[in-house]
Amino acid sequence: MIVRLQINGAPTTIHTAPGTTLLALLRDEMGLTGAKEACSRGDCGACTVLVGERAVPSCVVLAARVDEPVRTVEGIAADATALREAFADCGGLQCGYCTPGLVVRAYQLIESGECDGTDADAVRRALSGNFCRCTGYNGVITAIEQAAIEQTANEQAAIDRAAAESA
Repeated sequence: MIVRLQINGAPTTIHTAPGTTLLALLRDEMGLTGAKEACSRGDCGACTVLVGERAVPSCVVLAARVDEPVRTVEGIAADATALREAFADCGGLQCGYCTPGLVVRAYQLIESGECDGTDADAVRRALSGNFCRCTGYNGVITAIEQAAIEQTANEQAAIDRAAAESA
């Protein structure tokens, strides 16, 4: 079966089996190995990617059913520099297996405005579908809050600059 997708901004046409999951297509056929296979049931978050503006477990999504752009951790890497640095600075990294899924979900939280860095409990609830056995989550939560606050400050500075230039 021929599947047409937009993956990380690039139109992609690929021949694959009808039952191929998005995760299998990304890893096995596209070589995008950031999303990890762990539970194969959509419970752990290691395989999280963005489909449209939603963070989804790619292990339970059939590739042929995807009709919105897909962004993987590789595809958001350039846009998520502050987030990746915050994960490193705040101890949000340990073994790294869950990190790509956590980074994608955190990126989606910040970009959608769901997280402004002021409510750690809301971040914890939002990450309930992403399991990490190594970090204990405190570093992850702190990193997401730090990145969200930094992004909000940068956006406000851009607004202030634009206002000053137009005055």
